[in-house]
Amino acid sequence: MIAASASSSSSSSPASFATCDLCDAHKADDSGAFRVLPPGFHSYGGVAAFCGPVQTVYCFEDNSLVKAAVDSPGAGRVLVVDGGASLRRALVGGNLAASAARNGWAGIVVNGCVRDVAELNAAQVGIRALGLVPLPTQKRGTGQSGVAVQVQGVWVRPGDWLYADADGIVVSDRALP
Repeated sequence: MIAASASSSSSSSPASFATCDLCDAHKADDSGAFRVLPPGFHSYGGVAAFCGPVQTVYCFEDNSLVKAAVDSPGAGRVLVVDGGASLRRALVGGNLAASAARNGWAGIVVNGCVRDVAELNAAQVGIRALGLVPLPTQKRGTGQSGVAVQVQGVWVRPGDWLYADADGIVVSDRALP
């Protein structure tokens, strides 16, 4: 089992989980309540394993709504950003990662790219993304918050629970014991 903080704030209680154990316990679940994101996400951020209830943002090469989300209280949640798997512009960088850590987000999962890897690694928040690219986004104020998103073919909804560790990322329609 891996101990992970459900929130980056010191007042949170640690949650113990291992995605492999969760998969073992739910391997026969064909209801769609338990889902596994495909491999391909790389780990960034100063927190190796994280979990929490999901908040979502859908955006394409515009991180205006990502910034608005991480600038708000995270309360131990995980921000799932569907960037359309774009590898052309980074949706999260060092400043947004620091803001997420400061505001109590447990983690950020980006279906797209991030940048400022040294700053991401220093931020006390878990971060998963498809890759790195140094080019920032354009700020157009487009996208949607709080909507169901598809991340690498897997549906993720606001209020789902996301668990991420060194073995992968799983999503459940409820908190898992």
